[in-house]
Amino acid sequence: MRVLYLAHDLDDTAIWRRVEMLRRAGADVVVAGFQRGEAPAPDGALVLGRTQNGRLVARAAQVARTLPTLRRRLEQAFGQDGVDVILARNLEMLLLARSLRAGPPVIYELLDIHRVMLREDAIGRAMRALERRLLRKVAQVWISSPGFEEQYLGPYGQGARDTLLVENKPLVQGDPPQTPPRLSLAEPGRITIAWPGILRCAWSLGVLDALTRAAPGRYRVVLRGRPARDAVPGFDSVVAANPDLEFGGAYAWPDDLPQIYGQCDLAWLIDRFDAGRNSDWLLPNRLYEGALHGAVPIVLAGTQVARRAASENCGVIVERPDLAAVTDTLGRLDAAGIAAQRERLAATPRAHWAASQEDCDRLVAALGRAAAGGGKVQSPAKEGAS
Repeated sequence: MRVLYLAHDLDDTAIWRRVEMLRRAGADVVVAGFQRGEAPAPDGALVLGRTQNGRLVARAAQVARTLPTLRRRLEQAFGQDGVDVILARNLEMLLLARSLRAGPPVIYELLDIHRVMLREDAIGRAMRALERRLLRKVAQVWISSPGFEEQYLGPYGQGARDTLLVENKPLVQGDPPQTPPRLSLAEPGRITIAWPGILRCAWSLGVLDALTRAAPGRYRVVLRGRPARDAVPGFDSVVAANPDLEFGGAYAWPDDLPQIYGQCDLAWLIDRFDAGRNSDWLLPNRLYEGALHGAVPIVLAGTQVARRAASENCGVIVERPDLAAVTDTLGRLDAAGIAAQRERLAATPRAHWAASQEDCDRLVAALGRAAAGGGKVQSPAKEGAS
């Protein structure tokens, strides 16, 4: 089975995690999409253009303006055998997928609810209407959190007839050595907290800065990844002025995950970037990555990730999104309490946090069912010969 994967950001490692999952289960995957950085496109992907972070309306408009050109480039790149099914990640890629002539079945990956989709003005209503129209002939919607269906697809009437939960589990090679979990603190007398990934939450940075300043030496916060400096403009100055905040820069995924989480006791999973909306509904990569490497999640009560942590009988739950609640909750932690949390986390099945071959097979089976419901899209040369 040949799959065309349309990706909104070819520089996103999650794109290539999905590609690897599909290939492990035997799919022939062709990748095309947009880039946001300047690095060469990996793995022979077809680069359709360049876009920017966060600007969904502008990205969708760019795709709409250039649809004839993009469609022609894609159809020329298919080769003589065509593709059986399209996997479209994000709204602008769904728009492109649905524009293809005699297109094959489409599966839509919905992995975040962009804030513009929730606006109640003319722009928000227009974007939801566009998505609703495009979803009418989609074979299936893949969601990374139940919250997206419960809080968005259903209540906003987006019309997704069939959804499949595809969690953000990291794909790891082989089985890890069976070593006992580390129960002691990574650094005696000090609690170490990991905050890796896309660092976009100004609230979190402010709270962690204040938390560590109020108790010098009690906490160490390890920040790794890509700061979203447009969302957190004071990131560099705040980190530079606080010795208990350590920014180690970007990291290689997944190779650096054991080192990042291995030096920490807890993982910071609170996100207020889209408070009350996407931030409360998602199940972030950090949940799975941290749990897989023994870092107990710090979560906010009432969020989807807090419900998931509670279902696994693990996690430090902060009752309210304010500094006082964070200070009180973390201030009551001691070495024995953290050891008990880490022991409970280590007892959860590995399959809850890491993608398995079974997960890979399940995705390709879903693509196969979708492909069985429609024909291939052929290159122009083959269409003309038929």
